[in-house]
Amino acid sequence: MLSCQKDKFSLPSDITYLNCAYRGPLMKHVEKIGWEAVSQNNDPSLINAGDFFEPFKRSQKLFAQLINAPDPNRIVLIPSSSYGLSNAANNIDLKKGDDIIILDEQFPSNYYIWERVAKERGANLKIIENPNKTLPSGELWNERILNAIDSSTKVVAIGSVHWADGTKYDLKAIRKKTDEVGAYLIIDGTQSVGALPFDVQAINPDALICSTYKWMFSPYGCGLAYYGPRFDDGTPIEESWMNRKDSHLFEKLVDYESAYKSGAMRYMVGQSSNFIVLPMLEACLKQLLEWGVEHIQSYVQSIGIDSLEVVKEAGGILASPETRADHLFGVYLPKEIDKDKLRHELKECKVIVSFRGNAIRVSPNVYNEAADFLKIAECLKAARVGTT
Repeated sequence: MLSCQKDKFSLPSDITYLNCAYRGPLMKHVEKIGWEAVSQNNDPSLINAGDFFEPFKRSQKLFAQLINAPDPNRIVLIPSSSYGLSNAANNIDLKKGDDIIILDEQFPSNYYIWERVAKERGANLKIIENPNKTLPSGELWNERILNAIDSSTKVVAIGSVHWADGTKYDLKAIRKKTDEVGAYLIIDGTQSVGALPFDVQAINPDALICSTYKWMFSPYGCGLAYYGPRFDDGTPIEESWMNRKDSHLFEKLVDYESAYKSGAMRYMVGQSSNFIVLPMLEACLKQLLEWGVEHIQSYVQSIGIDSLEVVKEAGGILASPETRADHLFGVYLPKEIDKDKLRHELKECKVIVSFRGNAIRVSPNVYNEAADFLKIAECLKAARVGTT
């Protein structure tokens, strides 16, 4: 059983940070590695040709292990989720009348690209609405998604969990339905991978796109993507020298090569040999594997078993544990809670969460303890209409 790991972080002792879905903090040893990497770049003569390629190969293998992907060469470095999603969207043969299924109030990065390609190619953007925006509704929402997938469906592009309230989606059932109609399944794993187990071999997504600065604790401006076989012959959105065949042969770089690297490697971002970020990313992935993602999820579940009951007694409304994640969930607010007053109380108590719609988004990690949730309960009590 994993214990609290707060000593590995530099979070201020006077705040209660329950906002990893906004941004994950750097670990102390990762920060140190970053400073060392900056210093090592003072002398470029020490950087050899292999340093442009070998460091990421190590992170490829680690991330492949994290998501149980059998081939590390299907993992590429991306600068953002929107970049990774654009590579996927631009390489799907959409035709007029095809349906692209996305979800109501999906994160913008997983909306705008599909809106654009739908307009360009005459496809239909089919948005599956949340059946209830003021209360948890995960089970019914999953039913709506499955019922919407039919012979006209070309793409289902969704998060692994909803970014605002942690609603879980039945990815295996959705994959089964998309397979039946030949549709692509594109998953934005930004808000779960690193805290909730994800198994590529069990789910078999066509693409899994992840920003890593949240649940993987890595620096901002960094992400990882998995692309399955259906994208092996695609055209990347960026013409980098590094995603071309034999790019490691520096002496032949002006012998221009028309062929891309095989399979997913063609989607690698330019300057993928980031000499400062990659050592930090590698250290983060090693730590996650040492802890075990399944143990991280179990830990955040364990600290909420009793304390979240107190939150509910104070007026907070939570989805059933079966329909939501434990590392990210919404505490929905009844009419009796004054939202402005709650904002004030949370600020006064230095409890850091995010407001999303009619809920506060709570996103704990290994640096939190059960007592942190009790502070939310106290703030809810103080924010009830009629209290002074």
